Amino acid sequence: MEQTAIKAIGINKWFRDQTDFRVLTNVTFSVNKGEFVSVTGKSGCGKSTLLYILSTMDTDYEGDLYLDGASMRDKKEQELAVVRNEKIGFVFQFHYLLNEFTVLKNVMLPGLKLARYTAHEVEHKAYEHLKMLGIKDEALKYPNQLSGGQKQRVAIARALINDPLIIMADEPTGNLDKKNSEVVFDIFSELAHKYHQTLLIVTHDNDFASRTGRIIEMVDGQIVGS
Repeated sequence: MEQTAIKAIGINKWFRDQTDFRVLTNVTFSVNKGEFVSVTGKSGCGKSTLLYILSTMDTDYEGDLYLDGASMRDKKEQELAVVRNEKIGFVFQFHYLLNEFTVLKNVMLPGLKLARYTAHEVEHKAYEHLKMLGIKDEALKYPNQLSGGQKQRVAIARALINDPLIIMADEPTGNLDKKNSEVVFDIFSELAHKYHQTLLIVTHDNDFASRTGRIIEMVDGQIVGS
């Protein structure tokens, strides 16, 4: 029987300013463990807003969210921070690497924070992930010495360091040329098929989305196909 990694039930989201604007309407879907899923839709359709709710970084919504079978709805921020560090690996469009630290240390940081393993074990895991992603030789360099594609691979290694339940990515190829976009897709595809990693990728790149295992299409804050 397939196990559910993440499940959204009746998610509604409003932006409240001078007037109320509904961004998400009754969003309900689930992603099973090991699935490679993309979320597509035109700019402004609500896909990034949805991802921030699914990643527990935005808690101002109606409905319910389950991660690994547990509801996130009434958890305190401190509890959610632990869930994020343990269960979710996040890859942004911009890599958000810390220039004052080496590539190796950037990858290690979430593992050191979680403290599930010793610093030596975290370092070994970080090296293994960098090796898997083809950038082990860059381990002792600093982010500003890397290309854009290399930086995004470092960001993916960082997202993997705590063996997350799910990797979420927000336009991970949006800042890359076609060649590096292909590299990133191939990495995600290998993670899904060889390592059975669950992946939920927000993208406007239809070519990227067409090669994932399932597409969730959004229009005006609603899911119109999945």
